[in-house]
Amino acid sequence: MLTDGDVIRNLLGTYCRLVDAGDFAGIGRLMADARVCDESGTVLASGSEQIAGLYRSITRRYDDGTPLTQHVLTNTILEPVDDERVVARSSYLVLQATPDLPLQPIITGSYVDTFVRTNGADRWRFEERRFGLGRTGDVTQHLTIPLEQR
Repeated sequence: MLTDGDVIRNLLGTYCRLVDAGDFAGIGRLMADARVCDESGTVLASGSEQIAGLYRSITRRYDDGTPLTQHVLTNTILEPVDDERVVARSSYLVLQATPDLPLQPIITGSYVDTFVRTNGADRWRFEERRFGLGRTGDVTQHLTIPLEQR
């Protein structure tokens, strides 16, 4: 039997697998009832279609349909808010190798995710994701938008 923490960690892992597969429609479905925000809380997208569209618009994909990345999520701390909400604070590292870029870390940062229990059942879903940027390397092969260097 999976604990609530296991279920939430599985949602986090599923996100990483979907983004590395270039399955942005899948990310939209995974976060269908959520909003994606910057670290200050400004909403960048909400709902399945907007979230999938956000990922499509900012992420480069290659001939195999993927961004040629590996997202690593670590140091996750779960903080219960109440019986229905949990905040997960995680660190991320994105590795990438392309025909023009040898394998290297390209970005680090943090996610602050809020999960909500649905209908009192032992099922959880994303309610909000906040992205924080840490250190950045060469993201030109990954993103279509410029990021400030940190």
